[in-house]
Amino acid sequence: MSNKTDSNLYTILFAIGMVVVVGSLLAGVASVLRPKIDENKRIEKQQNILYTMGVHENDDTSVAFVADDKVGEEFTKYITKQLVITNGTDAKEDNEAYLIDIKKEQQSAKDGNERQLPLFIGEKDGKTYYIAPIRGKGLWDAVWAYVAMDNNMVVQGAYFDHKGETAGLGANIKERYFMDDFIGESLKDTSGNFAGIAISKSNGDPLNEDKTDNEVDAIAGATITGDGVAAMIKSELKLYVPYFNTLKTN
Repeated sequence: MSNKTDSNLYTILFAIGMVVVVGSLLAGVASVLRPKIDENKRIEKQQNILYTMGVHENDDTSVAFVADDKVGEEFTKYITKQLVITNGTDAKEDNEAYLIDIKKEQQSAKDGNERQLPLFIGEKDGKTYYIAPIRGKGLWDAVWAYVAMDNNMVVQGAYFDHKGETAGLGANIKERYFMDDFIGESLKDTSGNFAGIAISKSNGDPLNEDKTDNEVDAIAGATITGDGVAAMIKSELKLYVPYFNTLKTN
């Protein structure tokens, strides 16, 4: 007589039972951890936003964010407004604008829906910063950034990050020597038209002294990542131009 545990039906039912049990356990763990995950995301976004304003703990070469236990207080201190922009110029205050998912908004716009653009306004040492979160595509996967500008769309600070760029090459977009090059670069050309910032291998200004050429020096061996970053800056920040144009009339 064959053992019931040797039957195909038993095997199938056992497999289904294990899937249900494991799935339930994973769902339970995810539910328990969700508040912590959301909190970590909040901290990271607020650290990135503050970084572009120069609110960080850097030394001469490293990247060091405001400490986790201080970031909430610092964010409240320096960020005076959080805006959600729609239709180019309609800006409404929203204290949870930092929770907007840029990836989802990009997809929503592709589906024909109105896109929400978060913008953070900060004040530091008598200077106003306008910080925009942006997202694009590198060589292997997503790249993203937070870019701080003045009212003329001159970059005041930037923080770049990536999901899967090559270590020592494209991954260097998050190194100080690359990010700091953007400070002082204008997103507009000399005629006042939006131009973005190219990342150029043929840039004749390796010390980045010319801040009106709409270029920074490329990272060696990371052409496609650089092109992705430049495309991200141009396509994403161009969406904010109508809002910045209203600042000149206010």
